[in-house]
Amino acid sequence: MAIWALVTGASEGLGREFATLAAKDGFDVILTARSVEKLEAHATSLRRAYNVAVEVIPADLTDPVAVERLWDQASAGRQIGILVNNAGLGRNGDLAEAEGWPREADSIAVNIIAATILLKRAAAHMKAHNSGGILNVASTAGFMPGPHMAVYHASKAYLLSLSEAVSEELRGTAVTVTALCPGPTATQFFASDGAEKKTLITRLPMPSAASVAQAGWAAMVKGRRVKVVGISNKIFAFFPRLAPRRLVAFSAGVFLKRRW
Repeated sequence: MAIWALVTGASEGLGREFATLAAKDGFDVILTARSVEKLEAHATSLRRAYNVAVEVIPADLTDPVAVERLWDQASAGRQIGILVNNAGLGRNGDLAEAEGWPREADSIAVNIIAATILLKRAAAHMKAHNSGGILNVASTAGFMPGPHMAVYHASKAYLLSLSEAVSEELRGTAVTVTALCPGPTATQFFASDGAEKKTLITRLPMPSAASVAQAGWAAMVKGRRVKVVGISNKIFAFFPRLAPRRLVAFSAGVFLKRRW
């Protein structure tokens, strides 16, 4: 029976890279995102390059009903051996700004609700097959509060905590859960959340999506619980353990506040 990898947010950035890595390792692949045209184009390239089966299931992950439908469609008659919970949204701006709520609500729906539904369904499915790996794309943002991106940081803290807890629950089984925690990465994320070239954090050197995805994929294959990518990000993630919480929040706010 073929083993499938389900990758969310697969139309670009990290998701596109994860889908490529899955196909390269011989998995059949299910691509999901909202952009059908981009998904179909990538599906065609994967089929040609790696001779694997690729299915496209468009889904709006801000809708929990659509998320449940996605899992039902993806797993119908298939063994899902890999889940990459990659889709994520964020917004740069203060929480008190009323106009930001639609984006923040969508961020909660995708980063927390959708990721949890898929993790729950995948964990049960993989336990039944006694095999599988789940890769949740969290962030170094999950290690600290993030003024001006408060909901995003809180959602990634949730996903990091959830990943570690479920990993412990699955200890002793053949199913693993890995939380990937990159720092800022060269994708369209900051452009889509309105912070592109407007914050100090976007002025920092950023690793490529391909290098971050490779590090995360390797960590998942090894069954690691948490993978922080890069030396500077490891320092960044460790800093909140030593510094006063108020200083941590202030420091993060300096990097996340819009300035231009």
